[in-house]
Amino acid sequence: MEGTRCGFLLWRLPTRPVKTKNTESDFRVFGLYYHDGRRVLKTDNRPLAARSADTEKIRVSTFGGHYIGVYKAGPGKADLLLWGAGQFGDWGRLAHRAGAIALEGGYQFSGGWADKLKPWLRAGYFRSSGDGNPADANHNTFFQVLPTPRIYARFPFYDLVNNEDVFAEFRLKPHSKLGLRADIHHLRLSNTNDQWYLGGGAYQNGTFGYAGRPSNGKDSLGTMIDFSVDYNINPQTVLTFYISGVKGGDVPGRIYPDGRNAAFAYLEVTRRF
Repeated sequence: MEGTRCGFLLWRLPTRPVKTKNTESDFRVFGLYYHDGRRVLKTDNRPLAARSADTEKIRVSTFGGHYIGVYKAGPGKADLLLWGAGQFGDWGRLAHRAGAIALEGGYQFSGGWADKLKPWLRAGYFRSSGDGNPADANHNTFFQVLPTPRIYARFPFYDLVNNEDVFAEFRLKPHSKLGLRADIHHLRLSNTNDQWYLGGGAYQNGTFGYAGRPSNGKDSLGTMIDFSVDYNINPQTVLTFYISGVKGGDVPGRIYPDGRNAAFAYLEVTRRF
């Protein structure tokens, strides 16, 4: 890894399924090591001069795990997801210590009309650490490494770095080929002394891969509502329509005083080979 400009190693134990008469669950632990030796400007909450002078390598180790369970509850099924990760290592000249947690739960209704529409109601909470002091020798901002942002942020104006997300979700599946989904997310920065981060990681050698915008001492990113329709044309092809709107909070409001709100829509065809 010392000769690698940017790369990561991932290990994880096999998923351990547990099944009883009324429950199904699994758990897994994982570890990931990220090494970035590129001499590019790091994105964090330090002043530009301090970041420009820091050409040391990034070495971050991440350890965590998840638990997923489905339980018979009344006429339907309840589900639970627990996930957490901790990080340590070096962020250039700084000592890196960070973490993140997620808690999600839901209920799938059944019986009568529910067997036709298959309603599924879910809610959850996510929080990752942010850095509270740009002048000390520590970096406490959770680092997301190399994500695919649209998995958790279908309008990817935010990611899992210095972020707090409270959400609710409702799904319907009125036909085997048709799925409907609506979400609402209330988004905040975990630490107002840190930045509003967005990006997907190191996608080219000359770019760090994340952008940071100032919080200006505020924490509210905004509230996002979105809706999507997925239609399975055949087992390999899915047609998706997505639309969302964001009522921007104080953080984007300070940066874009004449336009803190946003909207996003797309039509997509996914083909699996």
